[in-house]
Amino acid sequence: MGKWDWQVFLEDPGGKIPTYWQWLVSAWGWTIAVSLTSLVVALVLGSMVGVIRTLPNSPWLVRLGNAWVELFRNIPLLVQIFIWYHVVPKLVPFMAGLPPFILVVFALGFFTSARIAEQLRSGIQALPKGQRYAGMAMGFTTPQYYRYVILPMAYRIILPPLTSESMNIFKNSSVAFAVSIPELIQFAMQAGEETSRVSEMYLAVTILYVISAMAINRIMAWVEKRVRVPGFVVAGGTGGH
Repeated sequence: MGKWDWQVFLEDPGGKIPTYWQWLVSAWGWTIAVSLTSLVVALVLGSMVGVIRTLPNSPWLVRLGNAWVELFRNIPLLVQIFIWYHVVPKLVPFMAGLPPFILVVFALGFFTSARIAEQLRSGIQALPKGQRYAGMAMGFTTPQYYRYVILPMAYRIILPPLTSESMNIFKNSSVAFAVSIPELIQFAMQAGEETSRVSEMYLAVTILYVISAMAINRIMAWVEKRVRVPGFVVAGGTGGH
């Protein structure tokens, strides 16, 4: 086994970036940008689909929500990225001009939205039915009692699985290299090939993934501790209380 050479990160890779270290930090920034933007898309879509799947007296909307979850949950993420990158722009011409970053965000966001929708459905169904009836008794419309009664409780009790999804979406962003997004895996592959220091590059990337995941975990743990509802637990999207 050869010796470690960490000074390789101080070398000039050529081009616009002075050192491999700065290239690594730039790639980390791309990974964070893809992950956070995709998480916003996933939360918005997942919330909408999760609510639709629990609407009373709306069987067709429930079926539509179920179809969304089954579609995006059962197709591998890498396949979905290739579909968004190669197929969707041909079917929807105006999307041909979108940068790969946006297409990857859509792919990762839609994929994760199905998982969040399932978790939100479990969270809503874990609540006592009396809360829904109480909102109706106060004269709330369906959107109002979801907004003011159901969703504030549901989001609080599904924070543990949401923490897992937040960490997963960061790790899943690694597949963005397949469409040439300059994120961490793309950096490790290219820099490792240029320098022949593959071990150092991948170890550095691994450390940044661990740091990022631990940061997400700690932030979400703090939020959970502040807002959790005693006696309610929803884990792994299965529901329960």
